[in-house]
Amino acid sequence: MHRRPPRLFPPLLLLLAALLLTGCGVDGDQAALCRKLIPAFEPGPVTVSDTAAMAGEEPTLRLTYRAGAETHWIACRFGGRFFDSRRHELVAVATDRMGWLTPMQFTMLRVWAGLPAARLGLPPEATGPERGPRTDWAPVLFFLQQVINAATVACVYGLLALGYTLVYGILGQINLAMGELTMIGAMLTAMGAAALGMAGLGGLPLAVLGVFATVMAFTAVQGWTMDRLVFRRLRRAHSHTPLIAAVGLSIAWQEGMRLLQGARDWWPAPFLADRHELFSDGAFTVTALTSQAAILLMTGGLYTLLWAVMQRTAYGRAHRACADDVEAAELVGVDVDRTVAITFAVGGALAAAAGAVIALYYGGVNFYTGYLVGFKALAAAVVGGIGSVPGAMLGGALLGLVETFWSAYFAIAYKDIVAFGLLTLFLIFRPDGLMGRSRGRGD
Repeated sequence: MHRRPPRLFPPLLLLLAALLLTGCGVDGDQAALCRKLIPAFEPGPVTVSDTAAMAGEEPTLRLTYRAGAETHWIACRFGGRFFDSRRHELVAVATDRMGWLTPMQFTMLRVWAGLPAARLGLPPEATGPERGPRTDWAPVLFFLQQVINAATVACVYGLLALGYTLVYGILGQINLAMGELTMIGAMLTAMGAAALGMAGLGGLPLAVLGVFATVMAFTAVQGWTMDRLVFRRLRRAHSHTPLIAAVGLSIAWQEGMRLLQGARDWWPAPFLADRHELFSDGAFTVTALTSQAAILLMTGGLYTLLWAVMQRTAYGRAHRACADDVEAAELVGVDVDRTVAITFAVGGALAAAAGAVIALYYGGVNFYTGYLVGFKALAAAVVGGIGSVPGAMLGGALLGLVETFWSAYFAIAYKDIVAFGLLTLFLIFRPDGLMGRSRGRGD
């Protein structure tokens, strides 16, 4: 008797339809940007009661809100609709008390809000010469811009995913506290960048590189200490005790940093923020920052160095031996404890590198920075094949592309659903990931 194959197409079609429906109706990103302008007109707390699209050729949203006992509204006009490259560009603003703002008032509002929109967590507006009429090349250039933006996101996820995959490859366990090492690296980098700024050295690449190296060394020591004091004692525990210990370490680091530094965000000065125009058709300009090139070079250098270490050093051979069979490696003289400790240190250094990228490129780091980033990097490691070093970078690249393109063409509010939905699909249909392999031992 043959089992009937599962019917996958209807559920997948429903999932695709649900994702596409998120792009219908009111643009969630435009509503979020308009909502963040309300405090400029209302000093007290407000409650948004309605969000609606106004009729007209130009996309305009109207938010109705309550301030105390009074009801007011604010209207925001944008440069484009769904799938348009200018959908995040604020064109004009009106309120029920002031009408449409004058050019001077609108300029002051943009300065108050910190536009361009990158400060509000939205994709940056294209810069360059005065915009001309839309051409057939504008969608292609917008697509290319998203590829450039995705490269930086992929570096963050790929570096942290490497830390996850190295530890899992040797122990068969997931260290959920790795995300907090990223948070520590981000916070220390922000502090170091602030110190360089006060000393007048913030513009020197060598000084910033020194901060990078110091933070990575400090976090490597944190990773080594984490193994030495916690996980080595739980090495022989055949239960979920190491996982629970990792969760406890994660919470302890979060709360410790919150008590030491508070819950405020750190915004370091932009690093290598020169913007270069690559392509333009008069309607849209593809740009890239010097910092993006530096991040790509740093990530490529770290990955090449890690590959060389894993392939051509005694530690790399010991790591591969332990990944194949810990007991057999121990029998032939491999120092398993030392190999695992070095692996935790290397993973901590890579996590700090991801945190440094977050601090100097994105900014806004706080004690909670590593929580969601850590889970997304874990998703990248699983998608690529956890335990595979090339798979970790591939998973990070795929997740960065998915997140960036979803944010560009659909509502940003749903990008985390898409990321973890991708992880769920891979766990169901390809549990070993793209480049992973089934583990040979019964850990």
